[in-house]
Amino acid sequence: MLTYDQWETAEKPSFPSDNETKGALDVLAWAYREYGDEIVYACSFGIEGIVLIDLISRVKPNAEIVFLDTGLHFPETYDTIAKVKEKYPSLRIVMKQPRLTLEEQKAQFGDKLWKRDPNKCCELRKVIPLREVLTGVTAWISGLRREQSPTRRHVEYINKDDKFRSIKVCPLIHWTWKDVWNYVYKHGLPYNVLHDRGYPSIGCAPCTAPATDPNDLRSGRWAGQGKTECGLHLA
Repeated sequence: MLTYDQWETAEKPSFPSDNETKGALDVLAWAYREYGDEIVYACSFGIEGIVLIDLISRVKPNAEIVFLDTGLHFPETYDTIAKVKEKYPSLRIVMKQPRLTLEEQKAQFGDKLWKRDPNKCCELRKVIPLREVLTGVTAWISGLRREQSPTRRHVEYINKDDKFRSIKVCPLIHWTWKDVWNYVYKHGLPYNVLHDRGYPSIGCAPCTAPATDPNDLRSGRWAGQGKTECGLHLA
C-alpha cells in the first residue's frame, strides 16, 4: 500500500489520460483497490464533486463521502446534498461539523470571523474538521483540476499531502470545465443551481460571490481579501 511515510521509496502507479474519463475511472478503481475503507472523499458538492460522486458510485457504491458542514453553506448546497442522497442511497454521506458551533465561535473569536480573519475561520470550520476526518485513514480524494487556478496547475493524480500527512488522490486533473459539464448533462446528474447563476465555484455563503473574471473560475471566492484557498490544499 502506498502511504505517506513510504512515499519516497514506493513505486508510484501510472494511469492513461487519453480515455473517456481522462484517467479518472482508472485512478478511482486503483484507489479503492489500494485503500479499501482507508480512503474517503472530501466533497464540497460543487460540480466537480457531482462528477466524482457518479464515478465513485461505479467503482464503490457504498463509498464514504464527507461534507465539511461549516454551518455557513448556501441553502442550495444542502438541497443538492439531499438530491445526491436520493440518487445514490448506498453512499455513506457524512456531514462533518466543526467542534465549535457558530455561536461558540462568535463568543470566542467575535462576530463574523470570516470577515476579519477568513484564514482563521477556514481553519476552525474546514481544516481542523478535515484533519479529524483523516485521522486513521491513509488517503483522501479531492476534485482538484489543473485548469481551476494557478495554485492547482501542478497537481498529479497521486500526491503526497504534507498538511494532513496523507495521500491525496485527484482523479480529475486533466478535465476541463467543458468536460465536467458535458459529463453532467450526458448522465443527467443533479447539481447545485447556483452554478446556473454565475457561481462556478461554491463555498460558504458569506465568502462566495458570482465569478468576477470569466477566465478565473475561483474569482468569486473571498473576493477582495487576497485569499484564494481555504487551506485544505495548501501545504
